[in-house]
Amino acid sequence: MKLCLADVQQPDGSRCEYSIVRLRHLAVAAVVNDRREVLMMWRHRFVTDTWAWELPMGLVEDGETPEEAAAREVLEETGWRPGLVKPLIYAEPANGITDSQHHVFRADDATYAGGSLVGLLYLLLDEATR
Repeated sequence: MKLCLADVQQPDGSRCEYSIVRLRHLAVAAVVNDRREVLMMWRHRFVTDTWAWELPMGLVEDGETPEEAAAREVLEETGWRPGLVKPLIYAEPANGITDSQHHVFRADDATYAGGSLVGLLYLLLDEATR
């Protein structure tokens, strides 16, 4: 994260300093199985002290495409390796204060690769409901 100040000239000619938050771009993945269930994680966020369902997501690293980042985040956070990730939506949700781009993808299949308790729980729940 980088905080910058910009010297902005308003339409009326007046000038002001404007704060800009520069953030890395974000990749999000919705992995949907053949029963139209979406892979999500139940997570606690200490900043807000709340629990919520989340899609796998994370920052796009240097030299990485948003698609690669989305697939990597799914594997790292859930233990599931997604198949082909396809663009779903692109947004700049807070472009009045930040330049962060949010890339959301969809994958219609995934295989369990291991390495994540969240992924294992999802696999066990999926098997139990079949």
